[in-house]
Amino acid sequence: MAIVLGPGDALVAADVQNDFLPGGKLGIKGSDAVVPVLNRYLDLARQFRLPVYAIRDWHPERHCSFVAQGGIWPEHCVAGSHGAQFARDLELPAAAIVVNKGINLQREAYSAFEGTEVAAMLRRAGVRRLLVGGLATDYCVLNTVRDARANGFEVLVLCDAIMAVNVNPEDGVRAEREMQRLGARAVTIRDFSP
Repeated sequence: MAIVLGPGDALVAADVQNDFLPGGKLGIKGSDAVVPVLNRYLDLARQFRLPVYAIRDWHPERHCSFVAQGGIWPEHCVAGSHGAQFARDLELPAAAIVVNKGINLQREAYSAFEGTEVAAMLRRAGVRRLLVGGLATDYCVLNTVRDARANGFEVLVLCDAIMAVNVNPEDGVRAEREMQRLGARAVTIRDFSP
């Protein structure tokens, strides 16, 4: 049975930024493939007048997650840099709500909810169910879904619009299983009413 969208739903696009795309400082192989699929979901959001939340890493220079500061990642998504910008082909609506995360120099933040006002913003907007896609399955998507569920939101994981880093080969698969264990529903574009 097709999923019907309407009031109470919102689309969350996590970290679809240049540094996570092929050729970026922390590029994920094949991650550019999520962009056209996410654009199809963005079309649905426009059709059904759903709010869109565009989440992005917006790190200060010398962020604690960077290798040079003892973290595990190469420098990436430094605030204001080209790498921190959303993918050029991502068709975000003008009204998209941009949420910056990872802005605290001494704190990592994988989840859209960590160190932000996202939970309060969603509640004020009357949102009850989130459609979550983006990058990367095993980090920012997983942690966003985990916190969304902990905050009482229903979650639909857009499995055709996510991609894993896979530091370990099965990390993405494990993340998808964990999200389902937490009560999120795995869906693809075919599951929605036109």
